[in-house]
Amino acid sequence: MRTPLCDTLGIEHPVLGFTPSEHVAAAISRAGGLGVLGCVRFNDAADLDRALTWMDENTDGRPYGVDIVMPATVPTEGTSFDLDELIPQGHRDFVRRTLQKLGVPPLPADEESGAGVLGWLHSVARSHVDVALEHPVRLVANALGSPPDDVVERVHEHGIPVAALAGRSEHASRHVDNGVDIVVAQGYEAGGHTGEVASMVLVPEIVDAVGDRVPVLAAGGIGSGRQMAAALALGASGVWMGSYWLTTAEYALTGQGSATQRALLAAGSSDTVRTRIYTGKPARLLKTRWTQAWAEADAPAPLPMPLQNLLVSEAHQRIARSDDPEVVSMPVGQVVGRMNEVRPVAEVMATLLREADEAVDRLGKLR
Repeated sequence: MRTPLCDTLGIEHPVLGFTPSEHVAAAISRAGGLGVLGCVRFNDAADLDRALTWMDENTDGRPYGVDIVMPATVPTEGTSFDLDELIPQGHRDFVRRTLQKLGVPPLPADEESGAGVLGWLHSVARSHVDVALEHPVRLVANALGSPPDDVVERVHEHGIPVAALAGRSEHASRHVDNGVDIVVAQGYEAGGHTGEVASMVLVPEIVDAVGDRVPVLAAGGIGSGRQMAAALALGASGVWMGSYWLTTAEYALTGQGSATQRALLAAGSSDTVRTRIYTGKPARLLKTRWTQAWAEADAPAPLPMPLQNLLVSEAHQRIARSDDPEVVSMPVGQVVGRMNEVRPVAEVMATLLREADEAVDRLGKLR
């Protein structure tokens, strides 16, 4: 199955896979899609450089992309220490009490608390762009919409297209006006940062708004070939999938821990919640005892980005260390209900393409 987007990106199949794991991203590319590595977890640009160097050596020459987190306007920001001082003590006390109530042990004495995910900071995201442009990336995507004009121009100077996520048709139009080359129409069902319009409504709206100017990818609720075929029927040029790769065999190689995959495998499609507790912006997470604690009457309102992530950074470390599937903190979409077994990326891709072909053939017989 091919669309013109395949020729644009040099891929075999119109499947773009977003993932925080370089192992998964490389496997997606080797399977004929475009693996897109999420950069936000890399506080140090040198660590991102090492990950991309590894991908250069493990994609068999296939193309791959990166995803950054950068608002169009440059915000005022300080160091992580400066920002830490802006976090109210009441919020800190709530996190401490909640972790104690959930039975999450403290970090080992020899393990320091991290500084949080600084990839949400504009300056760190710019360093991600600097590093990416030193590697043969074929796409730079931005999770927060259009990057600043100078970033778009710089990426274009390297002959690389820019993609941006959109949750409303007017956002998509603005992205294209700002020089974005590919729009990802991400529906309400999606994991991570997401808007309020469902994919079945959003995708054709965005295709109608900008599809005559740029390719549109469908995102949110895609975990089978039937859903991929539906996205193409709605006018999309391909699909952008994120959650579905979290239960692949390669994801475990990143050291994310078995508790996360156990929790995902046991979840149904109604076991997610859209909340601001992860980053300060609305994001869909797996529903666990941790997310439920933030919904209680005594819970404080989440802080704005990037303060909320700094607030919960040590909590996320401790939760990951606890290896308890009932308290994991993990962005995932409603498609989690279809994520019922751990399989290699190549097998997931093959199944996706086979099911898409079967769906198209079945529809053809209706004429």
